Amino acid sequence: MTNNCFPDTVPNRYRELMRVSRLWRDLMSRKWFGFAHNDEQKPDKGDLAWFCPACPQPGINLPPDWQARYERQLDTDSMHNHAGRLKLSWLVSQRYVVDGNFTAQHMVMRKPQLDISLSDGLGYMVKDQEYQTHLSSAVESKERSSCSNHHAVNAANISRSNLRATGVGATACARHGCFVPHSIVDFQKGERHMNIDYSICNALNYHSAGIDSSLIIYDVGCQWSINFLQRVAQSKGLSVPENMHIVPAVGKFHLSAHKLACFARYSLNFIQGAGHVDGEILETLWAPFNKISPTARSMSQAHRQEVLDDHMRDSNWKKIVGIMKTLLKKYKRALKDVDDTKSPFDELTLSLDPEKISIWKIDEKKAMEQRGEYLDIYQLQMNKAPTMAEIRLKLTESENTDTSKPGTVSWLITGINLEDLQDGLRADIRQLPTDATPGQKVSIEEKRQRLTARIAKFHETADAMTAGMDLGTATVHSDDPRFCYAGHDENGWGEVSDEEISEYIDEEILAEEMGIWMPSSVPYQDALALGLGPLQAEELELRKGQANDCLEKLRMALGHKAIIYRQYFRSANSTWAGTRSKQEAQRCQLKIDKCVRSYQRARSAMEGLGMDKATLGSLYQPISPTELSIDKEVTEENRFGQGSDRLAWFWRGNNASQGQDDAWIDESPTDLVYRVNWLKAKARWNR
Repeated sequence: MTNNCFPDTVPNRYRELMRVSRLWRDLMSRKWFGFAHNDEQKPDKGDLAWFCPACPQPGINLPPDWQARYERQLDTDSMHNHAGRLKLSWLVSQRYVVDGNFTAQHMVMRKPQLDISLSDGLGYMVKDQEYQTHLSSAVESKERSSCSNHHAVNAANISRSNLRATGVGATACARHGCFVPHSIVDFQKGERHMNIDYSICNALNYHSAGIDSSLIIYDVGCQWSINFLQRVAQSKGLSVPENMHIVPAVGKFHLSAHKLACFARYSLNFIQGAGHVDGEILETLWAPFNKISPTARSMSQAHRQEVLDDHMRDSNWKKIVGIMKTLLKKYKRALKDVDDTKSPFDELTLSLDPEKISIWKIDEKKAMEQRGEYLDIYQLQMNKAPTMAEIRLKLTESENTDTSKPGTVSWLITGINLEDLQDGLRADIRQLPTDATPGQKVSIEEKRQRLTARIAKFHETADAMTAGMDLGTATVHSDDPRFCYAGHDENGWGEVSDEEISEYIDEEILAEEMGIWMPSSVPYQDALALGLGPLQAEELELRKGQANDCLEKLRMALGHKAIIYRQYFRSANSTWAGTRSKQEAQRCQLKIDKCVRSYQRARSAMEGLGMDKATLGSLYQPISPTELSIDKEVTEENRFGQGSDRLAWFWRGNNASQGQDDAWIDESPTDLVYRVNWLKAKARWNR
C-alpha cells in the first residue's frame, strides 16, 4: 500500500475510498430505516430521514381519534374559508421556520453526465429532476421588497457563473429545530420565491394529512406571503394540503428591519399557539452546517447531496436523543412564566372598566382569527406623523399677509437647515485624522467661510421679520457627546483642534459655534409680550415635523444596521469582506448619531417654545444610547427571557397621555394606552 522510496508508484485509491464511503453511508441509512433486507419495499421521498418526535404527525405520534379530540367550533363570521365549520385546535398546528444559507455553495461539475446518485430525494434534499422541472416552469418574480431592504429579496437575482448552487434553502420545525425531510433546496441565484415556495410546499405536505393550519416564520414573510397561494395555483410542481390555513410571521431579530406596520401583523407575540419561540432557530443550525459546506463545495452533485443529508440526519438524531430533557426544561420554564405573567394581567384587568374589556376581547378574537389589519389593535392607532415638508406646505398656504409677514416659514426652515449645516461641519471636524493634510484643513475652512456668510444673511432677514427689535441672545447648540461617534478609534485618528485648522483666522467665533437666533431663543412668556407668538407657533409646528422626520430616519437606519450585522458581519468569510462590513457599519452609525442629534435639537426647541410636558413625555421622549443598541440581539438571538423584552418607545409608537391634542392620534389617549397594555399583557400570558 505504501512505498517510502518511490511513493509515485503507489496507486491512488482516493476515488475508490470515496465510492466505498458513499456505499457504506447509503447501506447504513437503509438499514436504520428498515429498507436494507427488503428488496420489494423501496424508500420514497424523505423515507431515509429522521424528523421531530414532538411535532404533530398523523399516523405517527397522534392518537387514532385525534381529529375529534382537537376539534373546535369557529364563529360563523370567521374568514379564510373556515366560516361555520369545525377547525382543529392550534395544538395540532404545524410550525415551521424557513431560511437560506449562502455558505453551502456548489461548484459547476465538469462532467455532470458521469454523476450517479444513490439516494436522490430520499433524505432531506429534494429530488433533483422534479425540482428542476418546477424551476423550468415557474415564473420568476421580479418584485422588490416594499417593506425592508432585506438581503433575501433585494439580492434575489444575483448569480455566479462558476457555481451550480449559490446556497441552500431549508425548512425546520420552529419549536425544536429539526430539518423537515425532502424540503431542502438549492439556490441557482439568490433567495428567490420559486425556491422557497418549493421547500415550504414539500414541508407542508410531509405527514400532514388532516392538519389544517400552519405557521410559517420567514425573514421576509410579509413580502413572501402576499402572492404565495397564487404562485402555488399557477405551478404544477407546487401544492398545499386542502383547507390549509397559512399564518405568515417574521422572526424576532429580523422584524427589527421591517417597517412599523409589520410589528403587530407579523410578530410572533400575537399569534395564537406560536408559543415562546424566536423564529430564528435555523441560525443555530447553520453554524455546524457551515463547517462541512466548504468540503462539499467541490464534490459531485450526488455526493454533496448525500453528505448534506447525512449531516442533517445526524443533527435531527441528536434532537431526538435530547428531546425529553429539552421538553422538561421548557415545561418548567413555561409554568414559571405563566405565574409571572398571569398576576400582572389579572391586576390590570381588575383596575379597568369591564365594558371596555368586553370590547377589547371581541377585537382580540377577531384579530386572532382574521389577522391582517385587525392586528393593528396591538399598537397605537395613529396616522403617520406629519413630515416637515407637509407642515411647511400647510403653514405656507395659510400665511395671511394682513396678520403676519410673508416668507416667515421659508425663513424658519432656513434657520433649521443652518443648524443642520453646523452639525454636519462639527461632524466633519471630528472625522479629521490627527495628521490631516493641508487640503483637508482648507476644505473645512472653506465650509466655515460659506456657513458664516449664510448665518450673517439669515440674521439680517431676522431683523426684518421682527421689525428690528432687540433679539437678545441667539441659541448655541452643543452636541451630546454620547452621540458623537468619530468612527476612527482604531486608525489612530482623533479630533483636530480648531487652532490647527484655523491658524490664520481672525474671527473670534467659529462658524460651527455661532449662535443662530430663532423664535425659540426667546423664553415663551417673553415672546408673548414682544409679539413673537405667531412666529413661535409656526416654529413649533416645524419642529414637530423635524422630530417626526428624524424618528422615521432613525428607524430606517437602525433597521439597516441590524441587517449589516446579521447578513454581512457574521457571514463575512474574508478579511476584505469583514473590513467592508465594518466600514458600512461605521457609516450607518454616523447616520444614526446624526438623526439623534437633530432630534435632540428639535426637542429642545419644542421645550423652549412652551410645548406641554405631557406631549413631550409621550410623543417626543428623550433617546438614550441603550435604546439604539442591537448588539445583544445579534449575539444572543436565542437567549432566554425574550418574553420580557421591550422595544424602544420610538419602535412601539408614541404613548399618548391625557391632554394630547395632536390630530394624528385617532383614539382617546387614556383608552389608547390602557387598550394596548391590556392586549399585550394578555398576549404575554397566552404565550
